Amino acid sequence: MIRKHSATLHGHRTSFSLEDAFWTELKAIANARSISLAALISEIDDGREAGSNLSSALRLYVLKWLKDRH
Repeated sequence: MIRKHSATLHGHRTSFSLEDAFWTELKAIANARSISLAALISEIDDGREAGSNLSSALRLYVLKWLKDRH
C-alpha cells in the first residue's frame, strides 16, 4: 500500500508517497547508519537530481542500498 508521509527539510514541510516496504527499509537504513530518519531523507533530498521527485529519489536510494549490500 502507498502511504503519504511528511518531513521537514531545511525548515520546510514536504510530503511524499511511498509503499510500506520502502518506508520500512528507509527506517532500517537510518538505523543501520545511526542517523535519524529525517536526516536520511534530507540527505537523499539534497543529492537528488533537479527535476526529479522526492518519492522516486527515496525508492532509488533504497534500491541502491540493498543492491550494494550484496
